[in-house]
Amino acid sequence: MTESASIALARRGGVATLTLQRPQVHNAFDDALIAELTAALRDLDGDDAVRAVVLTGSGASFSAGADLNWMRGMAAADETENRADSLRLAALMRTLNFLSKPTVARVNGAAYGGGVGLVACCDVAIGVESAKFALSEVKLGLVPAVISPYVIAAIGVRQARRLFLGGEVFDAAEAARIGLLHAVVPAAELDAAVDRALHWLAKGGPQAQREAKQLALRAAGMTPEAQQRIDEENAALIARLRVSAEGQEGLGAFLDKRPPRWARG
Repeated sequence: MTESASIALARRGGVATLTLQRPQVHNAFDDALIAELTAALRDLDGDDAVRAVVLTGSGASFSAGADLNWMRGMAAADETENRADSLRLAALMRTLNFLSKPTVARVNGAAYGGGVGLVACCDVAIGVESAKFALSEVKLGLVPAVISPYVIAAIGVRQARRLFLGGEVFDAAEAARIGLLHAVVPAAELDAAVDRALHWLAKGGPQAQREAKQLALRAAGMTPEAQQRIDEENAALIARLRVSAEGQEGLGAFLDKRPPRWARG
């Protein structure tokens, strides 16, 4: 096993497993995790010995989204800095979504915000029954801009409108019903379920799988070039919202552990 500050890489045959290694903060994103995970995915993408990549979390959660200290930095940064920050997260999501290898999300617990984005970017997503999910950015006066293309591709526009606007927490059964998860299993059966998925993935030709993945993505109008243009627009959007009066109030309220002004009464 190879470890960095934020992730661990383990190999078993042709399977590479990337584990988010920040259990003390529920595997929340910060600059280091984003950079290290992006670099690890790019390395695996170019490794012919790797047939499939599994993404999971350590501890009780898959990923809680944005780290608290990272959010403090976003709240204090100007629009240009926020845009650059968002583009780094966008590059991570784009790298995962268009990875030439089959990818499996082993959802061992809660996934919020960007964590939902990681799940949506994977080809196969299997979660435990106890997992919870949320896209609660509107409660902070923000939107799930960077992850939105992947989440919408996974669950459809109709469900995205409901969850983007309401920000409600939903369970694994609902995640499967709307298409975010492909399967839900008891925690004791998670590894066996992931192994079954990997068993079937191992039967496909690597080149055919690369082409099949791109075929499906192209049919949905998703190409790396088009996605990069969308990422630029979405990074500008979230940067603008973070420095807006409403975004500053929402982030400030969250950091101060109080309701924002619009949620009172």
